[in-house]
Amino acid sequence: MKIATWNVNSLTVRLPQVLDWLAANPVDVLCLQELKLSDDKFPLQELEAAGYQSAVFGQKTYNGVAILSRTPARNIVKNITGFTDEQSRVIAATLDMPTGEVRVVNGYFVNGQSPGSEKFEYKMKWLESLRNWLREELAEHPNLVLLGDFNITADDRDTYDAEGLRETIHHTTEERQHFQALVKLGLNDAFRMFDQPEKSYSWWDYREMAFRRNRGLRIDHILVSEALKPLVRSCVIDKLPRKNERPSDHVPVVLELDSL
Repeated sequence: MKIATWNVNSLTVRLPQVLDWLAANPVDVLCLQELKLSDDKFPLQELEAAGYQSAVFGQKTYNGVAILSRTPARNIVKNITGFTDEQSRVIAATLDMPTGEVRVVNGYFVNGQSPGSEKFEYKMKWLESLRNWLREELAEHPNLVLLGDFNITADDRDTYDAEGLRETIHHTTEERQHFQALVKLGLNDAFRMFDQPEKSYSWWDYREMAFRRNRGLRIDHILVSEALKPLVRSCVIDKLPRKNERPSDHVPVVLELDSL
């Protein structure tokens, strides 16, 4: 079973690339972030023709998340239960896969803008609420995967300039503490379960030839519950789509699991 996450930075612009990637990489589940379109504009028919059903939580212009899967999604939850939010950032669903039941939580985490700002304070509150809700989700769904664009570097290995960017957005002590708090719930960073090449990133700025110079960040993560940890076979970053014409600034991260 393969589950992938990809911040597409506008599905309207990137739909042909998503369809091409799915044709070349027929994963069982693909979680998308930054759809930047409303539910009524979501390309359900095109994705269904490619073999995927869609659970969608869109938003015009900004945000928006979706879970594409080969089997129907059930028990769908949109946004964090108990946290009032006008932004479409989280969608969770239970998938009855051939390998067993898996709870998939797809998130487009708050960016935060800059430490000390109102948006950063919102990020801190959002992350705390996410953790409290996930504690309940894990109790109900032991086979859980949390994935998406976290907008957090987990540690210094996840940034091209650890010293120069220290305590800037995505690199603050507070953000990393929240990441570790998710881990302490009983979640595991699947990418770090394996030896990985140095300077492995999932996002590169469009400016200053950042991709060509590999000045990137690893901010797209896949965390798996303790119950799923023994089944993790691999977790890789697919940099190839970043070479497309008009690419997203993020690339897919792909998790492979053995049968439950």
